[in-house]
Amino acid sequence: MPVFPHNERSAIKKLRKDLRSGFYSFMVLSILEKEGDLHGYAIRKNLETLSEGKLVPSEGTLYDLLKSLRKYGLVEDFQAEVGGRFRRYYRITNLGRKVLAELRDEVHVLMKTLSKVL
Repeated sequence: MPVFPHNERSAIKKLRKDLRSGFYSFMVLSILEKEGDLHGYAIRKNLETLSEGKLVPSEGTLYDLLKSLRKYGLVEDFQAEVGGRFRRYYRITNLGRKVLAELRDEVHVLMKTLSKVL
């Protein structure tokens, strides 16, 4: 029996979530590599700008993703005082840069393959 019997919305929601999950990780690492240290809101705004508002993770999704990237040692966080309040900033680590370089190769293969079917 199908997991999503006759439920197109559920199937789309599930597959979209799966597709975006890895994409967001790749994009966050890429943004941090290019822009340098950023707080979560700035990362989210970068994603929004780059995707013309079409790919904007919820705050919860973004912070869960940053927590996961930190757990794997791909990003590190620190606090800095800005305008009298402390904000948590994120930066890509050396390991994050190495992993991102490998992921870029993978993304190029995916893009090349997708261009053949789209």
